[in-house]
Amino acid sequence: MHRLFAVALALLPLAAVGAGEAKPDPARIRGKIQFVTNFPDYKVKVVDSFADLHVKIVQSFPDAAGEWQVVDGFPDYRIQLVESFPDFTIRFVDSFPGLP
Repeated sequence: MHRLFAVALALLPLAAVGAGEAKPDPARIRGKIQFVTNFPDYKVKVVDSFADLHVKIVQSFPDAAGEWQVVDGFPDYRIQLVESFPDFTIRFVDSFPGLP
């Protein structure tokens, strides 16, 4: 019984690592966005095709999926633009933001 408990306790960190690797839902990323170089909420790669999310930069009322208002302070999300190992990919568009 003690040996089984010890094995289960040893495997617990491995289960936590797998649970933290779930891909975020890009449609939920909307609102006030601050682009940062350190300590982002999400790492994002900008692509020309096959993006996870189409993003439209708006000046006010970023209420719908894919509508981002760029701010310098008090953001809803902090985004770091990367070239490799992104959490998801985006494509900047002029119309029809949201999921492709």
